[in-house]
Amino acid sequence: MEKLQAFFKRKNIVISAKRYGIDALGAMAQGLFCSLLIGTILNTLGTQFGIGVLTAQLIQINGVGYTAGGLASFMSGPAMAVAIGYALQAPPLVLFSLVTVGYACNALGGAGGPLAVLFVAIIAAEVGKMVSKETKVDILVTPIVTILVGLGASWVIAPPIGGAASAFGVLIMQATELQPFFMGVIVSVLVGIALTLPISSAAICAALGLTGLAGGAAVAGCCANMVGFAVLSFRENRWGGLVSQGIGTSMLQMPNIVKNPKIWLPAILTSAVTGPLATCVFRLEMNGDPINSGMGTCGLCGQLGVWTGWVNPSATAVANGAAAITPTAFDWAGLILISFVLPAVLTWAFGLFFRKIGWIKEGDLSLA
Repeated sequence: MEKLQAFFKRKNIVISAKRYGIDALGAMAQGLFCSLLIGTILNTLGTQFGIGVLTAQLIQINGVGYTAGGLASFMSGPAMAVAIGYALQAPPLVLFSLVTVGYACNALGGAGGPLAVLFVAIIAAEVGKMVSKETKVDILVTPIVTILVGLGASWVIAPPIGGAASAFGVLIMQATELQPFFMGVIVSVLVGIALTLPISSAAICAALGLTGLAGGAAVAGCCANMVGFAVLSFRENRWGGLVSQGIGTSMLQMPNIVKNPKIWLPAILTSAVTGPLATCVFRLEMNGDPINSGMGTCGLCGQLGVWTGWVNPSATAVANGAAAITPTAFDWAGLILISFVLPAVLTWAFGLFFRKIGWIKEGDLSLA
């Protein structure tokens, strides 16, 4: 056992919840953001504003034409796998070999491809690290082992993982349709919490293929945390904190939450209110790419996802029964209220109460 531990230490293989559940998952979300999400944004901008360079087909693959955004989305599997390898501090030959692994795994995983890529890329990267620089022909051995292990793992576990994730996501969405109030609360609160924790709510929503009303509830929860913390901590962090949390991430508050968990209550309570309002009153659906459901106001991706879902639903949303609509003034009002107005007002009001009873003290939310 000691020899094995020494070997793992020498190879920088750390088997821990932080390494796999936080570092790798967070990196996967970034890879997904830089491929699928950016591709969706480019396609939406090109279509809605008639930008020729963004709507032109640049290349054909197997008879299918791809735009600039289409190519970015097409490479989401490799982008996720390489990002995971980077988070695991894989050496170059392992890292580059993960391109093939990510593409194959994402394709085999179907709608649950992102979750399958998370598991398979970790396996391939860690095995690749084990053999890296252990032979005199490392330039051959390391890529071959990494790719074959990754492809083998993809073939064995990607389809069932993808199928299970997709089925669970469908179950959540169906339950939200049947019980919009209670599921609106549950989905909004849990996804909002995931967004602020050092894990990736975006990756979770992408892995589950969360769209429709459930996606709208997830957007509500994320916005409650991001806009909520931005407004709640304004007296401590001023405009810099407002932007970094409201457009960046509420994860910045995690060190303060560890010190005083009560500062999280205003945002959590707000998400418990805005979630069912989104599902029951405004019928807010997020039918863009599922990753947007877990983005909130980060780069306004949640709102772009809702808008994209209105005018051009994603393939995942269409498979779940979505169709393009012409948004009404009520739809726009719901999006603005759920995304910005209600999170700001409610979190500020809850925070004022908790400050008065002494649960939140001056400086508890400071990012300095």
